[in-house]
Amino acid sequence: MIRGVRGLHKIFCLTAIKKGFKWLGMAVVYFIAAAVLYIVLAFLLSRIAVPAEKVKGEEVTIFIMSNGVHTDFVMPVKSEVVDWSREVKFCNTLGKDSLYLYVGMGWGNKRFYMQTPTWADLTLKTGLIATLGLGKSAIHATFYKEISKYDKYVQIEMTIDQYRRLVKYIDSTFAKDSAGHYQVIVSNANYGDSDAFYEANGRFTMFYTCNTWLNSGLKACGQRACLWTPFEEGIFFQYRKK
Repeated sequence: MIRGVRGLHKIFCLTAIKKGFKWLGMAVVYFIAAAVLYIVLAFLLSRIAVPAEKVKGEEVTIFIMSNGVHTDFVMPVKSEVVDWSREVKFCNTLGKDSLYLYVGMGWGNKRFYMQTPTWADLTLKTGLIATLGLGKSAIHATFYKEISKYDKYVQIEMTIDQYRRLVKYIDSTFAKDSAGHYQVIVSNANYGDSDAFYEANGRFTMFYTCNTWLNSGLKACGQRACLWTPFEEGIFFQYRKK
């Protein structure tokens, strides 16, 4: 009788283990299939262009710059539309240099941004937190004295009205205090002497990344953009083929 019970228990355990491996195998297959589908959709949709507005007048020059992970809008520090240095202050950087001519801004998951300046710095924990839409967001602002020495950038000319729309889009992403001011993040996570992080609105997910944010900004101000892209490569593809 005891042997019979033990035999049934053994059979039950083996069956449970087999089912466990079966479910694990299915989960792995589904995960791989979802990852492949995501990459395929990202590739295909980033190749579909949202055309630029047909307007005359090239009054403001901006740039899109990439460090291989994040893309930034790079704009004049001061123009007739906005003086960014009133809120994105030079004194918030480590160098506190006030002679910069351009300021770059990008948005993303706060932890991902502050701990992943390059792909080599990416950890599994940071990647999962960002992908699952956990944690707060941040804007990374970087000042530049010149653009031409950087490897990966594109130049865009736009009208004053289009630039106003871009400024409005970026400004709405900044989280503001009760007085309406941008909130600098005091930390030792700066990438260099000319940058700082600020609290931001929005939630980073695998479907809305830092590059999706920039792509949406291009749409908001009437510039050529991807239908959708989570990666910076799609944006640069659109501007390589112009």
